[in-house]
Amino acid sequence: MSSQGSIRSVTEVAKALEKHPAVLFYFSTLSCAVGEALEPKVREMIERQYPKIEFIWIDMNAAPEVLGTYQVFVEPTILLFVHEKEYLRRSRNIHLAELQGAIQRIYDLAFSD
Repeated sequence: MSSQGSIRSVTEVAKALEKHPAVLFYFSTLSCAVGEALEPKVREMIERQYPKIEFIWIDMNAAPEVLGTYQVFVEPTILLFVHEKEYLRRSRNIHLAELQGAIQRIYDLAFSD
């Protein structure tokens, strides 16, 4: 499951965190070439490999309150929350293979049956 650009406030972030066991927030703008190129790859990875993680894209231009609260200062930035706690933060130069490995470790620990 995924949402795009629907988060504009800290309250909406809190609601998403309460609703889903895990959420990956992807922060970027439509004017960031790196963010635009990486976003579909990250989205596809999450949707295919991690069904318990909700992917939510946040437009940095539309959510300044969220940026300040979560200390997001560069684009793209990825925050992964599991059970409302931040477990992963990556910014700027994000390597997909390294990101996948980090998410896999967290996912295995959080959702192993």
